[in-house]
Amino acid sequence: MNKTLVVLAGPTASGKTATGIRLAGHFNTEIISADSRQVYKETTIGTAVPSKEELDKIPHHFIQFRSLSEPYNASMYEQDVLQRLKELFRKHDLVFMVGGSGLYINAVCFGIDELPTINPVIREKLAEKFSIHGIESLRIELKELDPDSYERIDLNNHYRILKALEVTVQTGRPYSSFLTHQKRERDFHIVRLALDMEREVLYNRINERVNRMVESGLVEEVKSVERYRGNAAMKTVGYREIFRYFDGEITLDEAIELVRRNSRKYARKQLTWFRKDDLYPWYHPDQVDGMIRYIREQQQLRAAPG
Repeated sequence: MNKTLVVLAGPTASGKTATGIRLAGHFNTEIISADSRQVYKETTIGTAVPSKEELDKIPHHFIQFRSLSEPYNASMYEQDVLQRLKELFRKHDLVFMVGGSGLYINAVCFGIDELPTINPVIREKLAEKFSIHGIESLRIELKELDPDSYERIDLNNHYRILKALEVTVQTGRPYSSFLTHQKRERDFHIVRLALDMEREVLYNRINERVNRMVESGLVEEVKSVERYRGNAAMKTVGYREIFRYFDGEITLDEAIELVRRNSRKYARKQLTWFRKDDLYPWYHPDQVDGMIRYIREQQQLRAAPG
C-alpha cells in the first residue's frame, strides 16, 4: 500500500477545480472527477464542467464520458474508478479525486451496496403515485413496507423515498436489508481534504456562478437536453428549475432566482455531508501550501514503520 488517493471535497463553487489543478500540478499527477453530473457528454454549463484551458493543464478523468441516454450510478462509478486507479498508479504514487458528490466519493473510499435493477413499470407506477397523490402517500407506503428505512431517510426527499420503494417492491425485501454498510478494504491509502470559506463569500460565489451560467447559455443547454428530462441528472439544480419555466409554471427570472437559492441549499447539504464523520480537515482554497504540507505529512505517517 504505497499508493495514495487524495480526495479534495467541498461544496459547490468553493474552488475545488482550481485548487485541485494547483495541487495536482505540484505533485505532477492527474485528477479523477467526483461529480455525478459532469460524467455526461450533453451538459457543460449547468454542470460547471471545467474549461478547456483548465482541462489542458492537468489530465482529468470521468468528465463527459457517458451519454444521458445511458444509465449510470455510484456503483458503476466505483468499479470504473477502481479500474482507472490501477492504471494511474502504475504512473503515479499519488492521484487526486476532486468533486462534491459525496455518494460517489464514498463509493470509491468505502464501497457501495449492490442494488437490483428496477423494472421500468414499477418505477413508472410509483412515480405516477407521487404525481397524483403526493409525497405523503409515499411516506405511508414506506412506513408500512420498510419501517427501518422510514426511520432513517430524509422523508422530505421524494427521490430517496421512491428509490427505497422501488427496491422494496421489486424484490419483496425491505430496501434497508440491502444496506450492509460494510466498508471494503482498498489497496491504497486515502487522504481527505475539504474546502470551505465564509458563508457570505460562498453564497456570493454561487450567485455569481449562476449568473455566468445564464450568460453562457444555460437556458439553451437545458432546452437541448429536454428529451432526457426523465434522467435523474436532469432532476437536479439548474435543470429542474428551467424545466419549470418551460412548462409555464414560473417566469424565467423566478427560475433563475430558484437556481441561485437551490444551489445555496445544495451547498449547505454538501457541507453537512462532509462534516458528519470528521474525516476531513478543512481549508480555505487559498491555503494550498498548508494542504501540500498536510498531504506530505500523511504520506510520511503511512510510510513510517509500525
